[in-house]
Amino acid sequence: MAVKNSDVIIIGGGIVGMATAMLFLQAGKYSVIVIEAENKLAAHQTGNNSGVIHSGLYYKPGSLKAKNCVAGRERMYRFCKENDIHYEQCGKVVAATNESEIPRLRMLEERGIANGLKGLKRLRGDEIKDFEPHAAGIAGLYVPETGIVDYKTVTEKYSEIFKKSGGGVKTGCRFVSLKKDGSGLIAETTGGEFSCRMLVNCGGLYSDRIAKLCGVEPGLQIIPFRGEYYKLKKKKEYLVKNLIYPVPDPGFPFLGVHFTRMMKGGVEAGPNAVLALKREGYSRSDFALKDILEMSVFPGFWRMAAKHYKMGFKEYYRSFSKASFVHSLQKLIPEITADDIEAGGAGVRAQALEKDGRLTDDFRIIEAEKMIHVLNAPSPAATASLSIGDKISQLIISRLR
Repeated sequence: MAVKNSDVIIIGGGIVGMATAMLFLQAGKYSVIVIEAENKLAAHQTGNNSGVIHSGLYYKPGSLKAKNCVAGRERMYRFCKENDIHYEQCGKVVAATNESEIPRLRMLEERGIANGLKGLKRLRGDEIKDFEPHAAGIAGLYVPETGIVDYKTVTEKYSEIFKKSGGGVKTGCRFVSLKKDGSGLIAETTGGEFSCRMLVNCGGLYSDRIAKLCGVEPGLQIIPFRGEYYKLKKKKEYLVKNLIYPVPDPGFPFLGVHFTRMMKGGVEAGPNAVLALKREGYSRSDFALKDILEMSVFPGFWRMAAKHYKMGFKEYYRSFSKASFVHSLQKLIPEITADDIEAGGAGVRAQALEKDGRLTDDFRIIEAEKMIHVLNAPSPAATASLSIGDKISQLIISRLR
């Protein structure tokens, strides 16, 4: 017998899960429970990202990432202002450091304009220093709508509003299985059984496994990539005013090592993008045989490896070589040295991989009977969380009605 009944169960207490829960409860008189495997909210991707409010510069016009990032960015700024959450719309500089990057910089500007960004400014090499005095480049792009915030604080506020509206959050409660019960569903968890009319999977690193446990074939697999950071020593934080980014490689869904001033103080340098050997592989020594075997039998993994092995080796080398990491940073700030940085934290990105070896470039949300599964929601999902959450909550309401 189920120990708790509700209209909706949401699996995952990250920023997307909590935004969905909050907005859904505000939209109608329903009962909702969020179940989170960890003992706290925002324990993984949300709590370990760089805290950037992305503008929408990078994403293909018309894509879910582009639409939700642009809409979500403005909603995020409003939400922070209305709820006294400290944030800054500080802007950022994207710097091209060689001639081969100029066409890609131009493409970024065109995408930004197509996505409705305002105030974009092309910069000559000498003009970069007007915004970032210690940065270098032969050309640049100033993006004024980019900002910074602490997404843990945002998620906690989502949770606070959700609970005040009557919602329930159950931490330390891992989803185990799902079964049908007449017209409803029963979710078995490590915290007991929960019955519901509809289930929403916002499980992040485990979203594909959760879908399979629910009897849904996700058509992709989550591959964990660890992003490792250094941080500037206190005496060297003056080298970065706000945010300095390179021109990204369009063939790889990562932005390259960059500098980010953090909302709670300090400046991060990084991350790289290293294949993790565990879904929660925050250190080089983390290893999970189940996760490795699962990757090794997925055909898309070997197709991806064949295509990106050179980039993979480069990222691994940079992971173990501080000198190589510093060399990458020096492309943006030439005067920086190994003595100026120290080890920082790390995060794990849940990157969906297609069976044909393509790294899923857009958000992926699929519907099934009495279920919605968010299967790919990497960056800029935190920025877009209110927009994504609103769309999912509207889907739930339409299904419940």
